[in-house]
Amino acid sequence: MITKKKLVVLSGAGISAESGIKTFRDAGGLWEGHPIEEVASPEGWNKNKALVLDFYNKRRTQLFEVQPNNAHRILAEMEAEFDLYIITQNVDDLHERAGSSKVLHLHGELLKVRSTMDPDYILDWKTDLHIGDNDSNGHQLRPHIVWFGEAVPAMDEAIALVQKADIFLIIGTSLQVYPAAGLIGYTQLTTPVYYIDPKPAQIYNVNNPFKAIALSASEGIEVLRQELSTQPEKI
Repeated sequence: MITKKKLVVLSGAGISAESGIKTFRDAGGLWEGHPIEEVASPEGWNKNKALVLDFYNKRRTQLFEVQPNNAHRILAEMEAEFDLYIITQNVDDLHERAGSSKVLHLHGELLKVRSTMDPDYILDWKTDLHIGDNDSNGHQLRPHIVWFGEAVPAMDEAIALVQKADIFLIIGTSLQVYPAAGLIGYTQLTTPVYYIDPKPAQIYNVNNPFKAIALSASEGIEVLRQELSTQPEKI
């Protein structure tokens, strides 16, 4: 029986940067002028909820002003050739808007909010979030974002996907944020690993077949698609 190969993709901020979404590391650890700890940590939230809400309201508004780029679109198109799953560190919805159907968000989603008391109380949210916007029990809602210092609930599911990958692709990430950066260690030793980034980080202790493609996300995925076009199926 011939089936599609399972292509598992780990995407990071670099793929969305081409659409105009800024990354944490572009400004010396500042995000839109704020130290990351002020707007992306439980401590920052407890200290100044209004600042955090305003910050994510602006990010949410910006998200409606940008569009998926060629890298997002090609990954979506490759579902016709591969059993393709995307594990993304990004909180935007650009993969989904490009047409990808199987997307796992490790660090949450900008267009969702959740209860501060019940992590399973999650709502779709496309407008501004304010102090006083509460769940059904009167508890404040917060951005559905995994902040620094918080657990990553989707990590077990991500590990399971990577363990079953026939091909593992890393695209647009510096591999500096854990535990996501550690996912490469869960691949089978025979699984080829491709890494697309204009400045690929040094990866140590990887014994898999490995190839770095030092191009932007949109340029690199074009090259990789051509390389993989001869091997979409397995017996």
